[in-house]
Amino acid sequence: MEKVFAEQFEALIEKYSDLLVGESSEETKEKVKTWALYSHIAKSMPALAKHWNELYPEAKQEMKEIINEIKLLNEKHRQLK
Repeated sequence: MEKVFAEQFEALIEKYSDLLVGESSEETKEKVKTWALYSHIAKSMPALAKHWNELYPEAKQEMKEIINEIKLLNEKHRQLK
């Protein structure tokens, strides 16, 4: 991946994170990336997501926590607008 593209894409993720949850720290951006990719996988290949959830129950629980955190941050951010 070219450096310029990587920087531009990172700017997109930063803005998306800021608009979605009201912050764009490195930790939050990583959680937003993880949430977005998992959500896409779960919608486009639900059998794969189900298989992964069954194979890695601890990771499934952590994913649930990330999803809930993003949801709560989003709701809080929308209320502040």
